[in-house]
Amino acid sequence: MTEKKCRYEHLIEMRDICRYYESGDETVKANDHIDLIIDDGEFVAIVGKSGSGKSTLMNIIGALDVPTSGAYLLGGEDVGVMNENRLADIRNRMIGFVFQQYNLLPKMTILENVALPLLYAGLKRQQRTERAMEALSRVELSDKAANYPNQLSGGQQQRASIARAIAGRPQILLADEPTGALDSRTGVRILEFFKTLNEEGNTVIMITHDSSIALKARRVVRIADGCIDFDGKAEDYARII
Repeated sequence: MTEKKCRYEHLIEMRDICRYYESGDETVKANDHIDLIIDDGEFVAIVGKSGSGKSTLMNIIGALDVPTSGAYLLGGEDVGVMNENRLADIRNRMIGFVFQQYNLLPKMTILENVALPLLYAGLKRQQRTERAMEALSRVELSDKAANYPNQLSGGQQQRASIARAIAGRPQILLADEPTGALDSRTGVRILEFFKTLNEEGNTVIMITHDSSIALKARRVVRIADGCIDFDGKAEDYARII
């Protein structure tokens, strides 16, 4: 058993999570009494329609937001009691983010984009370059390291954003609608990269509104009206949609 698995029972453990917002005289229950466990090495899709609460849940998982009530343990640590500095540290150390719109800086090369988060992590220049090139190699973009984002296709830009997310060697890869801006053929290829990364040991959590995309994961968690109404194997989810 590895050291990290001795330190905590589950990578992600949510206990009775609620996230409520006040909107005028109304209380919006974006997440309502959610219990969720995700272990190291899983590939989980969180699926739901617009307004279902999946984005709020993603923000809590990514330590971008904290719940109104309930407990969220990430790597055995209670996220709800962390200050902003500690939240930033745990995001940088444990979570790699992949966004629908890539968020690559246009005046930086692809290599510089991928290496940038490593600067904030305190790595020296040579280490940043080595890690960034390693990550680009994993997504088959080594030959595009000197290019700028506008010189790449949409699929290549998304692969670059995946490289940026994994360069810091996070425990969790959190992807928000990662194929949403891509054509279907390119989207399939991106999903294959996630599958490969998962097989190599990365924990992958993918947020999507599309059930056909969710079925590419090993496990599906469906959220509706702020609550989880399905949590099981992808093949079981396929039978009910």
